[in-house]
Amino acid sequence: MTKDELRAELERQEQRYKEVYGGEVTTYAAQPEPERKPWRKRATVQDQVFQQELQKMEKELKAEEP
Repeated sequence: MTKDELRAELERQEQRYKEVYGGEVTTYAAQPEPERKPWRKRATVQDQVFQQELQKMEKELKAEEP
């Protein structure tokens, strides 16, 4: 089904609804999909200090190995 056929079908259904049920049809513009941005956690001060401590420990281990 093409867009034009779909539009025509929806218009027919709208007219039938108005004639048979006497109802009112409200149409809305399509809303764009929101942009999905990847979520990133910012490193806290504690995270940064923890990484630094890990790096220190790794350096110490490498220095101890002959």
